[in-house]
Amino acid sequence: MNKLSSQNRSRTPLQDGATAAWPICMGYIPIGLALGVLAQKASIPWWAVAMMSSLVFAGSAQFICVALIASGASISSIIITTFVVNLRHTLMSSALAVYLNNIRPRFLWLFAYGITDESFAVNMTRFRNGQWDRWRALTVNHLANSTWVVATVSGSLIGQFVPQGAFGIDYALYGMFICLLVFQLQGRIYIFTGLIAALMSVVWALWIPGDSYIVGASVCAATCGYLMMRRYRRQK
Repeated sequence: MNKLSSQNRSRTPLQDGATAAWPICMGYIPIGLALGVLAQKASIPWWAVAMMSSLVFAGSAQFICVALIASGASISSIIITTFVVNLRHTLMSSALAVYLNNIRPRFLWLFAYGITDESFAVNMTRFRNGQWDRWRALTVNHLANSTWVVATVSGSLIGQFVPQGAFGIDYALYGMFICLLVFQLQGRIYIFTGLIAALMSVVWALWIPGDSYIVGASVCAATCGYLMMRRYRRQK
């Protein structure tokens, strides 16, 4: 487990977790509202939106799910698509597992439930800096989770008052992912890894149907990044 700095020891996990989570929560509010509005336009009731946000808790998968429901897709195709899109959580969980050794399974289940792209990026950065622990990371996960549920349900309830396509709500999720990517590009290796992932995603998207190319490109790019990082450390 990482050793916390003296400054961090003077603060509670809730304080540190809330400080780290508030940018995520602020970002989740407009995106969650956007999802709720789109779900309402697809005739999905607010209670179903609440269940989806609580049980699935994956913004990109939920946006895709809403789009598939609106287009009249079958239940099997929705389940399979959601499963494939969320396979990236396996990669994120594996990366975080390094910092969660000798932890009880009950805690790991609770922690894994709250992992998202955003909470992963925030927690991973702080774990690498050696100023983070499991309770602070758990706080980040579940403050973000609570904000997401409240925002999506609120969007569903006010959706009837919002015109279709208003305020650019369809772009909200893409904007957040772009912001996360920019914050992760801290060094040449990370930039090269991002470029490899982008190039492979574009090329494979032309040949592979569905969204499975996302997972393949992520695995290949992460492998290339790992090999570059290992070579760089050997040369030092």
